[in-house]
Amino acid sequence: YEGSIQVVDGAADNQQVITGQVFDDVNKNSVLDDDESGIEGVNVTNGIDVVSTDTEGRYELPVRGNMSVSVTQPAGWQTPVDEHNFAQFSYEHYPEGSPDLTFGGLDPTGDVPTAVNFPLAASDATAAAEQSCPMAADTQTYDKEEVGYASKGARADLAQRTDYAGCGILLLGDNVGDDLSLNPDLKQLYADANGPVRALPGNHDLDFDAADDVNSTDTYRRDFGAPYYSYDVGETHFVALDNIIYNGDDGSGNGGYLEKIDEKQLEWLRNDLATVDNDQQIVIAAHAPIVNYVDVVTDNANELYEILADYPNAVTVGGHTHTLEHLIAGDQRAEWAEHAESPISELTHDQIVAGAVSGDWYSGELNDNGVPHAYMKDASEPGILTFQFRPDGRSEYYTVRNEDQDHQFLTGVNSPSWREWAADAQQWQENDQVGDAPEEINPLEVARADLAGGGTFLSTTFFGGSTESTVEVELDGTTQPAEHTQPAEGEALNDDLEYAETITATHNLVSESGSAPAGSPHVWRLSLPADLAAGEHTATITGTDRYGVVTTQSVTFTVSD
Repeated sequence: YEGSIQVVDGAADNQQVITGQVFDDVNKNSVLDDDESGIEGVNVTNGIDVVSTDTEGRYELPVRGNMSVSVTQPAGWQTPVDEHNFAQFSYEHYPEGSPDLTFGGLDPTGDVPTAVNFPLAASDATAAAEQSCPMAADTQTYDKEEVGYASKGARADLAQRTDYAGCGILLLGDNVGDDLSLNPDLKQLYADANGPVRALPGNHDLDFDAADDVNSTDTYRRDFGAPYYSYDVGETHFVALDNIIYNGDDGSGNGGYLEKIDEKQLEWLRNDLATVDNDQQIVIAAHAPIVNYVDVVTDNANELYEILADYPNAVTVGGHTHTLEHLIAGDQRAEWAEHAESPISELTHDQIVAGAVSGDWYSGELNDNGVPHAYMKDASEPGILTFQFRPDGRSEYYTVRNEDQDHQFLTGVNSPSWREWAADAQQWQENDQVGDAPEEINPLEVARADLAGGGTFLSTTFFGGSTESTVEVELDGTTQPAEHTQPAEGEALNDDLEYAETITATHNLVSESGSAPAGSPHVWRLSLPADLAAGEHTATITGTDRYGVVTTQSVTFTVSD
């Protein structure tokens, strides 16, 4: 329902304490009326301390000079939303307001108000144990044209779905691309969502002219609310973190950033999780993933994992890298073990990297739907990651933009001739595309001479793939298991061209993208027989994900003389 936080006019008698009530907004007018009662046992935070409301729904928190005061939505209740369907759950308190910022930041709030009351409405949708929870990473529109591409892409797919009314959509940061004047356009993009929308900040959502990290999310807070917070839906506890620490304006307007969770948030997280049962399903969302298949991304990853050690059912999810990854507890990578600040010998919790709404930053030629192909560097396509929660556990799946759910593969032929072409194309890209582009090559055609020499593979990317998945290929009446190119058994990344999926790489190497997906956690390959006859061949690829979901897709390729 549409509404807002109630800020009661006047200055509080005690300016060191902020107080208020969490109440049942029966008439949904966002005002605590005389006949409405408070709600007991709801958590409220000032960004560090977490308190639970008393029998009358009252809370009391210490004042911090610049703070977000937010309520943790309990299951069975819902916070109001604004006119764009974004959840309203926090009050931004900043007595003197932001310094002079290009995009405005926060207006001065003055004294601590008499009260800040948080309205909630009873909700069967958020009470249900079974929930679908879409995660939209990196919408990242840099201009109005890209807002149009986003509107026709994964955002349009979400508008057609009706399965996430309780959980809503979580935007995983880089909601816009540096130009914070596009925040209203971003909000309008998701205004027709069939559930509440929440966001968290990414490195492209910052006030780059801020002197340091303190004010770097001021405009974000004005437009979206608290930069980190929690909420409950069904039997799952969701935590949104801000793990981008801005270095401050270096004179050029962007001083860079660290991918790290600051101590203030870690303290808050400990306090927040202290209210959660140890065996509960927990989602820890942040813009930068804690790890990805290439490296440890969040510098103090082990500090987070120490906090999560008592919560075995926690999963971390992020965006940022414009990749799609299902990394499983128990996976091992040489790059993780060798990380300087947070070496990780073995992953302790599942890590999902949720792809990207923008894909490879809206690059490449337009497809039949009028949006850029934007194939990503891990051989995936733009889309949305959805978590599904049930009383007996969790699963997740990926939906490619504007495609049916059974579109889970891209498959081509990786041959010595293709790799020679790709190396030349990479050189052309490295030379800033000077000179003639490489001649076209068909990734679904292979010469018999290539087959005879060996080293030719049918290469397929399986979007739902992980180390607990299997892929089989039926070719000419024979079914064989395909080889997972990144088994995560402690090896370093296999990133040579022979491990590439060729549909995405061929397209990208002759576009402005330039990225050749040469290493990916969800690519499998099958050696093609040296004596494969000339003519057309149809391969049927069957993938089984870690949850037993089976997807089948066929591709036809040609062996030529």
